[in-house]
Amino acid sequence: MGKYSKLFTNILSGKNDQSIRFTELTHLLSAMSFNERIKGSHHIFYRQDIDEILNLQPNGSQAKTYQVRQVRNLLLKYRLEEPNE
Repeated sequence: MGKYSKLFTNILSGKNDQSIRFTELTHLLSAMSFNERIKGSHHIFYRQDIDEILNLQPNGSQAKTYQVRQVRNLLLKYRLEEPNE
């Protein structure tokens, strides 16, 4: 099982959106070849082969629930796969 397998599965399942840690989510996106730009508390993720951008902000140490849903929708729409270790 890869380093990000459990997190990737949790995001896709949609059962634990409120308990995803912000740093884990940002590390997952970076491992999936997303580029990150930080402006204040906004972490903006983009990738050349994907039209949308993700604008994420932490809610304490957690990721915001609706933003986890946005990440899930992006993963499903573009059929992105779990990153290799």
